[in-house]
Amino acid sequence: MKKTNMNKITITNMACRTTVFLLLSIIGLAFTVQADVLLIDRVEAIAGTDVPQKSATMNQVRSQYGDPMNEYAAVGEPPITRWDYADFTVYFEHQHVITAVLKKSKPTEIGPESVESTDG
Repeated sequence: MKKTNMNKITITNMACRTTVFLLLSIIGLAFTVQADVLLIDRVEAIAGTDVPQKSATMNQVRSQYGDPMNEYAAVGEPPITRWDYADFTVYFEHQHVITAVLKKSKPTEIGPESVESTDG
């Protein structure tokens, strides 16, 4: 009789562990899916937005979009420079645009705090 009770307890423990594992897996998957959706939203949003195109020069960007709100010195090799505008950030390698990134895919997007807002 004792052996049967032990088997029931073992089966119950295994069932509980399996259930907990499945729930944690589902929760983890939900966070991954949300991250993918935000990335897709941002990629789709930039497609319909007027941002500097790859290979444009710094002079072309400045003449078309004006002076950036913030202009960071080049870092690394090759030198990468960052310019911040109100709605997007532009990254340059030497004098040419390598990418432009929207700050938000839509006005209601809630994302991580910017580096500037977490300083000091």
